[in-house]
Amino acid sequence: MRLSPWAALALGLLLLSLAQANFAPHFFDNGVGSTNGNMALFSLPEDTPVGSHVYTLNGTDPEGEPVSYHISFDPSARSVFSVDPAFGNITLVEELDREREDEIEAIISISDGLNLVAEKVTVLVTDANDEAPQFIQEPYVVLVPEDTPAGSSIFKVRAVDKDTGSGGSVTYFLQNLHPSKFAVDHHSGVLRLQAGATLDYEKSRTHFITVVAKDGGGRLRGADVMFSATATVTVNVEDVQDTAPVFVGTPYYGYVYEDTLPGSEVLTVVAMDGDRGNPNRVLYSLVNGSEGAFEINETSGAIFLTQSPAQLQREMYELYVQVTEISSAGSPAAQAMVPVTIRIVDLNNHPPTFYGESGPQNRFELSMYEHPPQGEILRGLKITVNDSDQLLAVEVNTPEKFSSTADVVIQLQDTNDNDPKFTSHYYIARIPENAPGSTNVVAVTAVDPDTGPWGEVKYSIYGTEADLFLIHSSTGLIYTQPWASLDAEATSRYNFYVKAEDTEGRYSLAEVCVTVLDVNDHYPQFGKSIQEKTMVLGTPVRIEAIDQDAEEPNNLVDYSITHAEPANVFDIDAHTGEIRLKNSISSLDVLHNITPSGEDCTWSLEVQAKDRGSPSFSTTALLKIDITDTETLSRDPMAAFLIQTKDNPMKAVGVLAGIMAIVVAITILISTATFWRNKKSNKVLPVRRVIRKRPSPAPHAVRVEWLKSRKAKAATKFMLKEDPPNESDDNHGPVSSLPPRAPALPPPPSMAPDTGAAHWTVPTVSGSLTPQQPQQSPPEPKASGSPIRSTLVSELKQKFEKKSRDNKAYF
Repeated sequence: MRLSPWAALALGLLLLSLAQANFAPHFFDNGVGSTNGNMALFSLPEDTPVGSHVYTLNGTDPEGEPVSYHISFDPSARSVFSVDPAFGNITLVEELDREREDEIEAIISISDGLNLVAEKVTVLVTDANDEAPQFIQEPYVVLVPEDTPAGSSIFKVRAVDKDTGSGGSVTYFLQNLHPSKFAVDHHSGVLRLQAGATLDYEKSRTHFITVVAKDGGGRLRGADVMFSATATVTVNVEDVQDTAPVFVGTPYYGYVYEDTLPGSEVLTVVAMDGDRGNPNRVLYSLVNGSEGAFEINETSGAIFLTQSPAQLQREMYELYVQVTEISSAGSPAAQAMVPVTIRIVDLNNHPPTFYGESGPQNRFELSMYEHPPQGEILRGLKITVNDSDQLLAVEVNTPEKFSSTADVVIQLQDTNDNDPKFTSHYYIARIPENAPGSTNVVAVTAVDPDTGPWGEVKYSIYGTEADLFLIHSSTGLIYTQPWASLDAEATSRYNFYVKAEDTEGRYSLAEVCVTVLDVNDHYPQFGKSIQEKTMVLGTPVRIEAIDQDAEEPNNLVDYSITHAEPANVFDIDAHTGEIRLKNSISSLDVLHNITPSGEDCTWSLEVQAKDRGSPSFSTTALLKIDITDTETLSRDPMAAFLIQTKDNPMKAVGVLAGIMAIVVAITILISTATFWRNKKSNKVLPVRRVIRKRPSPAPHAVRVEWLKSRKAKAATKFMLKEDPPNESDDNHGPVSSLPPRAPALPPPPSMAPDTGAAHWTVPTVSGSLTPQQPQQSPPEPKASGSPIRSTLVSELKQKFEKKSRDNKAYF
């Protein structure tokens, strides 16, 4: 196909652009745990020192061009890392803090000069133990009555650690330089009055307790560190009732002016309970001296004028006021008395008057929400007086300084400012393991002092061990799931939390511990070895049964013999299960007399294992006992061994394996010694050397005899013997004698070395061969004309003569 000029030009430009194309560089993705690549899933401890080399960016360019690296951060974030553009080394330049920032986002990029590739990465900041525990809700001040029983909980401190893991766990201790009356729970922080300790308001009204909170320790900058914090708990001792009331501000003087209106207050006496720590309510009364002109308010102690000053007959009155404590039960208790002097003053003055929006008034009312901020203006309360803005208006134009008072009543409206509080921080309950589903466990109670909907409490339950339980949202009653099945052997305790929450989400928590009580629901079970026992006379045998119940006495087992014939042979230990012969049976002869057959020493007993639960469960088993005595065992060691290992077959297997190993080892040693001895003696010896044949070992078993006879058939073809001198030989001297006999074939191997065999000499390579017989006595030699004998002798003689010519020095 022929292209037009324009098409050819376009095609050329396209090929030129493809030839000049440049591909973008890219990072290597080396995965988790790598310290180089594209920072994928990279994490860094928060205690890494500033200036550390923490990572290396690594990438490549397809064209092989050099690349440069860059890192950047969001303008609103810190620039935590810096990078070497040429080598990609990333350095930490800002201090890390996991509690403030547990993730760092950065943009890394790689460039070959023409193309730039950027990736957004997230670096995880891992925790180090760099935070100390901190107590919350300080200061700690607690009021404790002086009659608080020993061991009672009085307060709970709480500290938190922002670290995670063991570094975030907190335990509590007391820092006491001297013996203390208090103790702290290491885990919950609950302070308790120690056992045997008492408080005394008269001796010490305040105690200061220093509580130390320690974390669980952890790694920080390569070392194991542990942090702690301290807090002081001020314990104020509350007094109990043991002191009479006391008047305050004595002596008392009062004045009545002639223009004082009846019902006006003259003065107020004040008394308080002498037990300042926990005072009782007090009531006032006039004992005498008033003559009907004065009355006293029994609760406030204010003394009022009841008549017009013009009707008073005296210029001075001496009144006696009595104060009486009212106990918590409502009955009168301790009393005290004080005199009050009131003088009548003749003046023509008017007290100041309070005014409201509608005119003179002495009572003002206002509604407002509780907890107002300090300095808040009481809006809607408009009070005026003739010449003063004060609530208590006092005239200053006369020396007597008359005054007037007005009541201001403020109705406080409730706000949701209280959390629901449980009556206890820790609830303990117990439930039997056979309780059916929907069984009530325990009721928790929380109180919210707020009013209206804010005081309504809803309960919920949660925790990893709360799956088997439910809670009624309104009553706080905790009960088991309808399908719940408890098992004390599997799980004996459950711990979870309950939550009390009001309508606006204010809440508190309490911990619940439910203990599952064991019920006797398992039978005792005998082991597999109960079927048959062997008893050596005078030695007991023991049976054992296991009860799978979790607690005592349900898993304690007692043993008894329920049936035996005859019944007067055995006794059993009810606790250990050891079965013994009765003391009257001292030999097998006595047993033979008791046994109906007279000879059988095997009994079948019916034994019972019974637990101590209520109700009790039992299991019976049939036990066969074979009886032997020590004399029988000494006569037959193999029988003794089999009897001893009858109940333990693995023991017998182990002993037999040991014996076989010893036999094999001895055989190997003997074979090795024989081999080396034959090797050292395998040389030509002088003629007519005496050769003794090893006698055959005594048979040990049928299999040994069979092996010996089988090998003897092959060995009987040749046997060493001494040839008579050759009279027809013309040669004389040592050379003319027959060569030594050839060695005999070794005897068949035996199962054990025969110590009674006679010593025999190592054979040489020279000699004559005769068939070997299995008897111990030397075999009779065959006739000298035997073809086998002649052939062997001729061959050995030729070899011997050739050996003699090669080594003449031997002769």
